[in-house]
Amino acid sequence: MTITMPKEAAKIIQILNKAGHEAYIVGGCVRDCLLGKEPKDWDITTSALPEEVKSLFHRTIDTGIQHGTVTVMMNHIGYEVTTYRIDGEYEDGRHPKEVTFTRSLGEDLRRRDFTINAMAYNETDGLVDLFDGQRDLKDGIIRCVGDPVERFTEDALRMLRAVRFSAALGFEIEENTAKAAKQMAQNLSKVSAERIQTELIKTVISPNPIKLRAAYEFGLTKVFLPEFDTCMECVQNNPNHLYTVGEHCLRSMELIEADKVLRLTMLLHDVGKPVCKETDAEGIDHFHGHNEKSYEIAKEVLKRLKFDNATIDKVSRYCRYHDVRIEPDKKSMRRTINRLGEDLFPGFFKVQRADVLAQSNLNREGKLSWIARNEEDYASVIEEGECVSLKDLAVTGKDLIEAGIRPGKEIGEILNSMLNCVLEDPKNNEKSRLFELCLPKMAENREK
Repeated sequence: MTITMPKEAAKIIQILNKAGHEAYIVGGCVRDCLLGKEPKDWDITTSALPEEVKSLFHRTIDTGIQHGTVTVMMNHIGYEVTTYRIDGEYEDGRHPKEVTFTRSLGEDLRRRDFTINAMAYNETDGLVDLFDGQRDLKDGIIRCVGDPVERFTEDALRMLRAVRFSAALGFEIEENTAKAAKQMAQNLSKVSAERIQTELIKTVISPNPIKLRAAYEFGLTKVFLPEFDTCMECVQNNPNHLYTVGEHCLRSMELIEADKVLRLTMLLHDVGKPVCKETDAEGIDHFHGHNEKSYEIAKEVLKRLKFDNATIDKVSRYCRYHDVRIEPDKKSMRRTINRLGEDLFPGFFKVQRADVLAQSNLNREGKLSWIARNEEDYASVIEEGECVSLKDLAVTGKDLIEAGIRPGKEIGEILNSMLNCVLEDPKNNEKSRLFELCLPKMAENREK
């Protein structure tokens, strides 16, 4: 077997070898090459100590030298070169108390998380696969190296990483690995929200976001996303639905493009339903007000997981408005764009379509036709450059001040009144026309 690596990575290995050290590309880049994918990073492992690595190359960066990692810069590209190591005792379920360098490649590979990530390669020795990683790649299996309880005790995040790799590759999690995750799930509480967030994002934007179901089955979401557990257990006895709230959310994620904001929206868009659930006399479940509650809960969840403010804002607003029904005419569309915010379009229709497709077949064609008509109206509004917000209004605050309006609250009131006229009829978006329509009315109101 031959793996073609970048010439810079090959040169680094050659220089280390010439100096009497072992060196291999290792981990994810080997895995990806065996899967026929282009690696994003090319990591190198070596028997050379960090000081020895630094002495052999012109430019290096001490990326994580306490853990044996030096970044070697070659042709303006950085390659992480890490000394073979054995991790000491893990006291907090996250970090080893100490790291011991070793001259044994086998010992270094033994400490890694999964068999598919524990392979090494160089042009001289070929593939070094001590734990049947190549077989697990062929069989589509995520399996811990050695004892999974030990691996998850060392770093609890590995349980969520197992789910992430399962979602990314479409693989199944091996029985003993899954059993250990269920046993050790509570240890995930020791992991920072930032690290959990990273794995969650990678899972939801993967080709198989529905694999997040395994995190629920293992008890992982109970630790970092208990609201999702509540959704998974919330039955929807309603003719519009087939699944529990949580299962509906999982399936809707698969029906929308792999965009972080859109996938997170589908995961959380109905998170308020369990709180709002009511059952009528006929046994039909209703969820009145769940949009607003989903907005509130989504914001809480995303803040807790340390998402950035822009993501929190956009996802929570999608959750609030995902059920908005727009009448099929351009005036309604203009007003809706203004109310929801221009930045939610055209993603808004993608959210609505994914939501409908993850429901029952009841009136599905009618619902999809309505969305398609809305999309046509939206496209027409955009194509014709119709004004939907103050920034596109033909009159500015400066124009009003120059017309003799005193700066203050009244300026905003007049501009909003003018915008309302334009939303009603785009032809009104001319300065003289807006002055004619709105200023006399404002004057009359002041006199009254």
